[in-house]
Amino acid sequence: MSLELSPAVKYGLNFFHPVIMWILLALSLYAAYLGLQVQRTRNAKGEEKKQLIQGKYTIKHHQIGSILLALMVAGSIGGMAVTYINNGKLFFGPHLLAGLSMTGLIAFSASLSPFMQKGANWARVTHILLNFGILGLFIWQAISGVEIVQKILTQA
Repeated sequence: MSLELSPAVKYGLNFFHPVIMWILLALSLYAAYLGLQVQRTRNAKGEEKKQLIQGKYTIKHHQIGSILLALMVAGSIGGMAVTYINNGKLFFGPHLLAGLSMTGLIAFSASLSPFMQKGANWARVTHILLNFGILGLFIWQAISGVEIVQKILTQA
């Protein structure tokens, strides 16, 4: 059974992945901010700590992280699916490899959550390092993704 899409739908699908990924990049920056606020809250004392606790940064960070995990995995699979639908193949290169790496790293980072909740500092440090690595890859992915979108637009 073959999935036959109109040329306009196939062309439009090219832009779904980049739009979702730019939204996720913005969410990632917000998650990093929340994570820094969680760290500030953990290290604060007295009245400052009471003020920071009211921001509920831990809950927000956990929720945004869960959304990022789900959408990044779905976005990665979706990007590969659209590429395959439109080209009959995937293009093996740095963009694909970095995207797959990010997907694996975010799953690993999220898996540290139960250890962090039990106070394991090694898990917290690993989580932070992984997430800043992901953020660096994500910024590079955004730039290389724009180059891919530009190629698609010039071929239209």
